[in-house]
Amino acid sequence: MKLFLKNCLNIFCLFIVLPLMILYRLTRSEDLFAGQGQGLALIPGKIGSYLRVAYYRMTLKKFPPNGYIGFGTYFAHPDCEVGRGYYFGAYCLIGMAYIGDHATIGSGVHILSGKNQHGFTEIGKPIQEQTGMFLKIRIGDNCWIGNNAVIMADLGRQTIVGAGSVVTTPAEDFVVLAGNPAKIISRLTTAGGSNFDRKSESEIRTKNLES
Repeated sequence: MKLFLKNCLNIFCLFIVLPLMILYRLTRSEDLFAGQGQGLALIPGKIGSYLRVAYYRMTLKKFPPNGYIGFGTYFAHPDCEVGRGYYFGAYCLIGMAYIGDHATIGSGVHILSGKNQHGFTEIGKPIQEQTGMFLKIRIGDNCWIGNNAVIMADLGRQTIVGAGSVVTTPAEDFVVLAGNPAKIISRLTTAGGSNFDRKSESEIRTKNLES
């Protein structure tokens, strides 16, 4: 019964956001896309998440229905792909990205379109007028990104990023990153655990990686 009601709510929300999708498809305006996402981001509660999921299902390149998008979170570019089982906390900003299955994204996380979006080398010319480069950042399957982290480079599979960390260089699979700039502080083991003790793991989970 619960699954039936959830499916009905998903369908209902698809109809609600259908006019927004049609308007975006007609204009292909990224500004309109971002603006509509910002508006939907302000709807609170689970119904807000259902509406955001419905909108991005119809506008992003890939976006399955089985996930959660928190209050204040939106995607800045339609050229995004998201895998199954995602969780986005509140107040996240997602740029151009491929996000793998079962990603857990804490609140206040910014996934930027690379670290060279703005040029700055021409002396005297306003930075806003200098040419930058946008890249599609890849987030591997089963990654966990802590609150207020900034991601500017690729993350491997099951990479854990500590709260407040700034990732500026690509990260390999099965590592724990922390700091600014983020560096490897531990590696996960093939046995499904890690090479730091249970106390350290508990501290990271409760203090640094709340979502």
